Amino acid sequence: ELALKSLGSEGLFLFSSLDTNNDLYLSPEEFKPIAEKLTGVAPISEFEEEETPDPSGETLSVVAKFQPLVMETMTKSKDGFLGISHVALSGLRNWTAPAAPMSMMLARQFKAFLPPKNKVDVGDPWWIIPSELNIFTGYLSNNRFYPPPPKGKEIIIHRLLSMFHPRPFVKTRFAPQGAVACIQAISTFYYTIAFRIHAEFQLNEPPDFPFWFSPGQFTGHIILSKDSSHVREFKLFVPNNRSLNVDMEWLYGASESSNMEVDIGYLPQMELESTGPSIPSVIHDENGNVIDSRDPSGEPIQFVFEEITWQQEIPWEEAAQKLEVAMYPFKKVSYLPFTQAFEKAKAEKKLVHSILLWGALDDQKPNKLLSASLPMPGSGRTLRETVLESSPILALLNESFISSWSLVKELEELQTNRENEFYSKLADLHLEKYNFPVEMIICLPNGTVVHHINANYFLDITSMKPEDVESSIFSFSTNFEDPSTATYLQFLKEGLQRAKPYLQT
Repeated sequence: ELALKSLGSEGLFLFSSLDTNNDLYLSPEEFKPIAEKLTGVAPISEFEEEETPDPSGETLSVVAKFQPLVMETMTKSKDGFLGISHVALSGLRNWTAPAAPMSMMLARQFKAFLPPKNKVDVGDPWWIIPSELNIFTGYLSNNRFYPPPPKGKEIIIHRLLSMFHPRPFVKTRFAPQGAVACIQAISTFYYTIAFRIHAEFQLNEPPDFPFWFSPGQFTGHIILSKDSSHVREFKLFVPNNRSLNVDMEWLYGASESSNMEVDIGYLPQMELESTGPSIPSVIHDENGNVIDSRDPSGEPIQFVFEEITWQQEIPWEEAAQKLEVAMYPFKKVSYLPFTQAFEKAKAEKKLVHSILLWGALDDQKPNKLLSASLPMPGSGRTLRETVLESSPILALLNESFISSWSLVKELEELQTNRENEFYSKLADLHLEKYNFPVEMIICLPNGTVVHHINANYFLDITSMKPEDVESSIFSFSTNFEDPSTATYLQFLKEGLQRAKPYLQT
């Protein structure tokens, strides 16, 4: 109360965003972002001091490519951003280019991507940065402007993402956080490492309120020597193959409980790529003498690199799938693209288990459906972190269903595509049953819906005591302690039961 009286609500909001341990005292470390902002000078941090190049070390040139968010893809653009102040979106509108188009990095900094000693098999995933959040721990505060100082293996990822924007948060507010990797290929001296990173950016600064920009994921690969002295190739990017790939959330007031606006949109390009292999910063001849990096005519010396012969290798798609399952155990069930799921269901004479969402099911973004500060209990995130990854559900889905998830926007586009009337009809039958934010649907291979339930309703009834549930549609099983698993299992079984007459014909 005294702090509120002294600072006012907006002053206390800024103070709280800096006071990371909530002790009502700003330590020098907590005050550091404001000091840097006011002075314009960033002190050399400990980890940068440790990065003095080894004279025989190699450097890697990395370039950033960035195309800003297509504003017209935001749902709020449909009404011309009515009711949204220009200030709220200023950080987003002003972000039109990467913060650092090019950066020189030390090859040895990429040591963080190397596997631990017990993870040297192709396709066996490990955590570069472990996720510290789950459905039970909740989520981190929205009321923050400046990222905490990165530590350990976070440092290289923070530095890479800082090429896009000066305020990357290596650890996201929501689960699953972190970064996961696996070996895609092995040679005598090199690894190809595939990786997936969940991170987000804070686009606003005081006196504006926070604006969170959360790409669905960062993924990519690195080819580096087993001693990390040489990087042959590096690429990191945000996938742009779906119609929506970024989540945005922004606050409208000076407190954690303030109203939060949410939206999704499409980012055409966000990628980092090495311009070539890493090269020595100092060149020695065969006698160990330092020689000029340019030949007598003044041209830079051209390096010739040996060709790598891979002894073991898996396709990129398989490596990406391994990383996805590590992040999301519910992906132990294959979720096929919408039309492909129906084709496979027809061939195998199975039902389609379909999840229709406003935002993506397998991206790190909260997809507007999960934050406790939002007035929407239905949640793709809650589903994927509870029922969809439980053993009984995984077993039944693998045995009796072909699974798929789709964005509403994608099915709306498919619905209007008259080139394939069957696909258009499938989309139409799905959208008829859809209610915001998530609808779980069971249907025949021809698209006929035999059962469906909205995520909000599902979460409502599973949070009630069994004796309080009036509807006889979903009954609780005594075989499972978790009512969510029991209810979803019942939903699937009843779908199978209702479909029997159709499947037998």
